[in-house]
Amino acid sequence: MKKEKKLHKQHKKLSNAIAYAILTVISIIWLFPFVCLIFQSFRSYKTEFGGMVNYLVPKQFSLDSYTFLLNGESNFLRWYGNTLIIAVFVAIGQTIFVLCVSYALSRMRFKMRKALMNLWLVLGMFPGFLTMICLYFLLKQFGLTQAGSVPGLILISVASSGMGYYVCKGYFDTIPKSLDEAARIDGASRAKIFIGMIVPLSKPIIIYTALVAFMAPWCDYVFASYVALGYEKGYNVAVALQRWVWTSDYQGYFTRFCAGGILVAVPVTALFMALQKYYVEGVTGGAVKG
Repeated sequence: MKKEKKLHKQHKKLSNAIAYAILTVISIIWLFPFVCLIFQSFRSYKTEFGGMVNYLVPKQFSLDSYTFLLNGESNFLRWYGNTLIIAVFVAIGQTIFVLCVSYALSRMRFKMRKALMNLWLVLGMFPGFLTMICLYFLLKQFGLTQAGSVPGLILISVASSGMGYYVCKGYFDTIPKSLDEAARIDGASRAKIFIGMIVPLSKPIIIYTALVAFMAPWCDYVFASYVALGYEKGYNVAVALQRWVWTSDYQGYFTRFCAGGILVAVPVTALFMALQKYYVEGVTGGAVKG
């Protein structure tokens, strides 16, 4: 009996060692591009010939690329500001819309409710870029392209956000309806119940919804480039940095491109590190059958 237990422990240790070794290798492979990006961002084009090198660690660390981005020599701060404005307003707008729609679908019963949910589910299966041409000409009619690309992108991102109710509605379904019924008996309105009771109990799903909404415009390239359409001051960082690697001076802008990538990753990484607990709770809490 003792021998079997000993063999079992040895087998478990060996299995764990193999699993950890595989996970370590995967982590190294996954992190390697990010490490390269960081090192390249500290390399100076003036002293190390831009992208024409065959080594990873810079021979001489330099902040030239970050200085170029932050001292006004480029429009990077404007592009960064555009992206931040879009992401913040979209996060706020989408969170409000999703919460309201999810609460209505979770708590209220009305005709065609299930048909509406099924319709939104089917429409959500189609990729958004199928409507890019129609949306572009619609925005153009209202002057929301090129110089007006920032409000245009905010409007498009927020307008259809209610269709992404699935996870949030699942979370609301886990909150007992008896709370609503008790509040209704005491004379509370639907709005008061939602704002005073449901919202305070839904912190994880609110944070999850806001993070997802923030990430989409922060990483958007395809539609953002289409709406800005060559108007440089209307770019977000994804479009602007991509234009840099298309320029004829690719070697000169490569290290600046890497530095820009690091600065773009900082706020998203900080948000996820700070709110990771609530993000996981929101996903798991909403992953129920509604």
